[in-house]
Amino acid sequence: MTTLRLPNTGLFRKIIAGSLLMSLAIMALLLFESKVSAHGYVSNPSSRADLCASGVNTNCGLIIYEPYSLEAPKGFPAAGPADGKIASANGAFAPLDQQSATRWSKVNISPGPTTFDWNIKVPHATASWKYYITKQDWDPNSPLTRASFDLTPFCSVPYQGKPSNTYSDTCDVPNRTGYQVILAVWEISDTGNAFYNVIDVNFAGNADTTAPTAPANVTASNVSTTSANIAWTAATDNHAVTSYRLFNGSTQIASTNGALNYHLTGLSPNTTYSITVKAVDAAGNVSPASTSVSFTTQAVTGPDIDPPTTPTALHVMGTSTSTTVPLMWNASTDDIGVTAYQVFNGNTLVATVSGSTLDYLVTGLTPNTAYSFTVKAVDAAGNVSSASNVVNVTTPNAPVTYPAWSATTVYVSGNKVTHNGVNYEAKWWTLGETPGASGADVWKVIP
Repeated sequence: MTTLRLPNTGLFRKIIAGSLLMSLAIMALLLFESKVSAHGYVSNPSSRADLCASGVNTNCGLIIYEPYSLEAPKGFPAAGPADGKIASANGAFAPLDQQSATRWSKVNISPGPTTFDWNIKVPHATASWKYYITKQDWDPNSPLTRASFDLTPFCSVPYQGKPSNTYSDTCDVPNRTGYQVILAVWEISDTGNAFYNVIDVNFAGNADTTAPTAPANVTASNVSTTSANIAWTAATDNHAVTSYRLFNGSTQIASTNGALNYHLTGLSPNTTYSITVKAVDAAGNVSPASTSVSFTTQAVTGPDIDPPTTPTALHVMGTSTSTTVPLMWNASTDDIGVTAYQVFNGNTLVATVSGSTLDYLVTGLTPNTAYSFTVKAVDAAGNVSSASNVVNVTTPNAPVTYPAWSATTVYVSGNKVTHNGVNYEAKWWTLGETPGASGADVWKVIP
């Protein structure tokens, strides 16, 4: 004999009211949610990617152009980048996954309070910041895996809101000796992604902790509308200076692999710059800044006939759906200014966005279809740059959906419904039991 289970009337009203409130909340989030365009990296203690971008680490691949783009699904350690691909955030920048005791430069560190500084290219709504460290007995000559780390973060900072272009956490670093790796994770709140940075550190008591002296005699010459030559006198160090970093004010704009001069390009006409230089040694110690040299680029005369530089590093930023692809790229430069970017699928113009926009969500696509995207930059005179690199994307199949669950419909074993974007199958007879709700064990999720 089968006993029918009817919901308690009062409880039924509460479930319906709660379901309506939840639906309204989800609709509000979908209405106001903007596409993710966040990127960032740990600049102090310098992450592996940061030291690649500054030239301290070598043979790093394309990460030297975008150290802020180490993005993978959030939820580490249950989710996130695969074992062996943690440093590269799932392999997009594969050279970062090379691992040995001597492959990467180390930053000297001590146990106790340590401040982690993030350089954020584009701020975005944030859920948390988490920091993990390798176990004392990890194997530095094997690929980084979850087994390498203590999977309880030594520092976890919940966060609500959007940080500025710089953000810092001061955390108590556990006791360790020798070479260790710290994994810093920045979790975005309204997408399924996070940014992963590994930091190679050295706890040795006799490690090099002496910073180089400040570079001297910084000069600027051959100043044009968009470029200038910068030169300086070498810094000294107790071991050796390995690179120099150039700053305009507080913003790093270039680096060298030990050269004592640099040709700055992509500058704006009729603009004043204040350049300083810092030296870096093999242990990652950074010198004080040099004295600054200021100059003003020349003003433009005559018609503008020069196109912008080509946009670089076009990539899929986030997760594509059956009908959408999120794109992002690095900014172009122009002697006057970039006013727009054109997004193409093959030879077809998809959209035009402003010159200050570096991302675009392509919509209205067809499931299970191949697309080839490029981006071009445009200036005020209508000059158009060459096309960026091509990004080939095949949209996934459209997800399977079933009739929407209804609180007033009787369901029996085998009936399938969709509720809040998730598919469910009924195990037995049910009425009014919300799929996914606590205690609603009548419903099982359809993978």
